[in-house]
Amino acid sequence: MNKLLDFSHLRGDIFGGITAGIVALPLALAFGVQSGMGAIAGLYGAIALGFFAALLGGTATQISGPTGPMTVVSTMVISSAIEASGTIENGLGLIIASFFIAGALQVVMGVIRIGQYVKYIPYPVLSGFMSGIGVIIILFQIYPFLGHESEKSTIDIALNIANPLSQINFIALGLGALTIVIIYLFPRLTKVVPSALVALLIVTVLSVFFKLDIPRIGDIPEGLPKLYLGELFAFETSQIGLILQFGGTLALLGAIDSLLTSIVADNITKTQHNSNKELVGQGIGNMASAIIAGIPGAGATMRTVVNVNSGGRTRLSGIIHSVLLMIILLGAGKYAAEIPLSVLAGILITVGIGIIDYKGLRDLKHVPRTDAVILIVVLLLTVFWNLLYAVGIGMIMATISFMKKAADISSDASEIAPLEKFVNQFPHEYGTEIEARYKDKVYIKDLYGALFFGFASRFKEMVRELPEIEMVVIRMRRVPYLDQSGVYALEEALEGLQSKGIKVAITGLQEQPKGVLNKIKIVSEHTPGIMIFDTYSDFSKWLEENGEALFGIPAAHEA
Repeated sequence: MNKLLDFSHLRGDIFGGITAGIVALPLALAFGVQSGMGAIAGLYGAIALGFFAALLGGTATQISGPTGPMTVVSTMVISSAIEASGTIENGLGLIIASFFIAGALQVVMGVIRIGQYVKYIPYPVLSGFMSGIGVIIILFQIYPFLGHESEKSTIDIALNIANPLSQINFIALGLGALTIVIIYLFPRLTKVVPSALVALLIVTVLSVFFKLDIPRIGDIPEGLPKLYLGELFAFETSQIGLILQFGGTLALLGAIDSLLTSIVADNITKTQHNSNKELVGQGIGNMASAIIAGIPGAGATMRTVVNVNSGGRTRLSGIIHSVLLMIILLGAGKYAAEIPLSVLAGILITVGIGIIDYKGLRDLKHVPRTDAVILIVVLLLTVFWNLLYAVGIGMIMATISFMKKAADISSDASEIAPLEKFVNQFPHEYGTEIEARYKDKVYIKDLYGALFFGFASRFKEMVRELPEIEMVVIRMRRVPYLDQSGVYALEEALEGLQSKGIKVAITGLQEQPKGVLNKIKIVSEHTPGIMIFDTYSDFSKWLEENGEALFGIPAAHEA
């Protein structure tokens, strides 16, 4: 679509945008409260990010705003700022700079076109990470659900959980529980109205009507948001490293979150998003959100699905969703101030429950053990340590596991075997005679796929176990590509054979492997002790003609 806005689906976009905005309202308020910057920060983020990501992004139906994973990291940023500066006001420069840098990095990611690489994140890493995010959201809501202010870290929550349990505010607990019940049961009556909004309205009205003494959101600023351009540089130089770390974490997490939602939108609408353009739109949206002190966000799966199912088909629906939230902000702030914190906690607990990947956890006993270990490690590190490090360590573990499996496949797909096992592949009349003459002298090794450093050590073990033979034939017709690791692995394998005085023939070299081996001068037509054949058929004919001289065995027709 070349034009910026498309009005061809106006009716559906209006309904989709309004419905998505209604769904987004309670979530934006809840995520704002959880972040530590207040409910208004969630609304600001939903408005700014929702507008610019829809206008400039690469997924027509995507609805963007604060999400669970992004809010978890935002909470870490805000807690660190308060710890370093004493108050949230003093640490505002660190907070806004981190949020702004996150958006700027997303723009850079889109410009250098790395959006398409998100799909290569292994499932165990993604599953463990998302489940960990769900657990974090639930843990952080336990305290407000019981009527208390939450601790600042998951470890502190776990260590001090006895405190709120010994002083439960049963009114807050009851309202939170009622919120969860409505969220899960109301869709059985109708799905026309979002159950989270119904729960928010009903329980809040009840708490006001009965004048219940419970913690509430409190005052929410009304009117247009203030610009915080000066705060972008109101931080100490010693905090630059921390800003870059938090900004990088938010940028990467937001990219993953948004592009996964884009894939969901594609599957529903049968369209194709532009990953890099989406990152640029998300980045600009998060930069705009930071400038007005809103929390960062990403493409939101549930809101996007609601938008599409309600008729949204173009970026206009996302813009309408943002405009609706702005209208609510301008006229409903005094009413939102009465919302009980335990109600928002109940809403977020259901969000956390929905984020957990039950399918991945359920199948832990049946998937390969390495995948199960990666998932559990990433989950635990996400919950109790650091989200970015959790993903990084998970990626390293998954990469090492993949390389080992690939090396095992290359080594084990076909063990070094005597010539007699391959005689049926000799395309000439003397096949059975060649088998009889050279079956104890020539062994064959097929190579498959990629070669890694692990291949060399496995191959050396095979060489040590070989009987007294004269030649090994390495067939490489199924090796389309060699990287540096593969080249040196093959070099070590060849050196191992030559050190035992075994001649080597290589057949079926494709263009890329042949070129790189020639350039590095590991294998060529003139390498001593190594013969190169275009095909296995060429080698078999050569063996028929030269076997007598090579092995000192009379030809069959002379015997």
